[in-house]
Amino acid sequence: MAHELPPLPYDYTALEPIIDEKTMHLHHDMHHAAYVKNLNAALEKHPELHGKKAEDLIRELHAVCEDLRGPARNNAGGHVNHTMFWQIMKPKGGGDPTGPIADAIKKTFGDFKTFQEKFNAAGVGQFGSGWVWLAGKPNGDVQIMSTPNQDNPVSQGLYPIFGNDVWEHAYYLKYNNRRPEYLQAWWGVVNWDEINKRYQASKK
Repeated sequence: MAHELPPLPYDYTALEPIIDEKTMHLHHDMHHAAYVKNLNAALEKHPELHGKKAEDLIRELHAVCEDLRGPARNNAGGHVNHTMFWQIMKPKGGGDPTGPIADAIKKTFGDFKTFQEKFNAAGVGQFGSGWVWLAGKPNGDVQIMSTPNQDNPVSQGLYPIFGNDVWEHAYYLKYNNRRPEYLQAWWGVVNWDEINKRYQASKK
C-alpha cells in the first residue's frame, strides 16, 4: 500500500501563537505531503519494498539498493520525522516534564532547565537544515543529538524520543531568521504525555 499523509491531530490554528496557522498549512500540507509523494514515486520501481514501513526503510538503509538509498533517507526520513513532530505537540502543552521522561532527563542532565539549554544550543548549532533530538537507547539512557536534513536517529541504532524541526520552513514565516527564539518558544507546545509513551517505547 502507498504511504499516506496523516492528518494533523488538531486544528491548524491550535498551536498559535507559538506556531501560526500559515506555517502549519505550509509545513503539513506542502512539505510533509511532498515527502510522502516523493517516497511513493521512488518506490514504484521497487515492488519488493511496498510492504515496508517508512521506519523500516530508514532503519535498514544499508540494505536498500543504492539507487533508492538517497530518496529513502530524504523522503522516508521526512515522512517519519514529521509524523512524529505533529504527535509530540499539542495545544496548551509545555510546562515541566513529568513521569519517566522527567526522571531520565534529571538523571542525565541534572535538571530540566539545563536540558532545555543544551537541547536549544544543539538546535541553534545545527548548520543549515536539520533536526535536534532527544534520542534513547533500550537501557533507558538518553542523549541530545542533531542530524542534517531529514536524517533520523533510528539510522544510528537509537530511538527518536522527540525532536524539533529546525528547517527554515518550520519557523521562518513567524520568526524569520531568529531560530533561537523559535526553539525557546517551542517548549510551550510540547506534549509530554506523548513523549512519555515514546520514551517507554524506546526501552523495548
